[in-house]
Amino acid sequence: MSTQTVRLHRVLRAKPERVYRAFLDAEALAKWLPPNGFTGKVHALDAKVGGNYRMSFTNFTTGGGHSFGGEYLELVPNERLRYTGVFDDPNLPGTMQTTVSLREVFCGTELTVVQEGIPPMIPAEACYLGWQESLVLLAQLVEAEIRQ
Repeated sequence: MSTQTVRLHRVLRAKPERVYRAFLDAEALAKWLPPNGFTGKVHALDAKVGGNYRMSFTNFTTGGGHSFGGEYLELVPNERLRYTGVFDDPNLPGTMQTTVSLREVFCGTELTVVQEGIPPMIPAEACYLGWQESLVLLAQLVEAEIRQ
């Protein structure tokens, strides 16, 4: 069974610390990771190497959804995250691996996402589209400068 890989690249107007934190803060993840038309819930998040996370996305229109979880394999503060992802649905078998690389640049953070092992029944273009929508929401979250 063949799997797929997607690669995404963005530059965000935010420090790497903010971007890194958005990947490991449960409330932040629930806000930006679900693509358009979905809500998200983080059921568990233990942000340490060997720690696990569990999430679910719900389709706002139909009420259907899917849940998934995985393990943190590598956490280099403000530079790199690597984690697995496994869907609860047996029709979406296999273990995905996502690597997020952050590099400080003069205007913020260069972000690269590589997701490998995507089940063949998920069209690669749908995965790209979902990530693109999520990264727009990530940018809106981390680029906002709100002073109290």
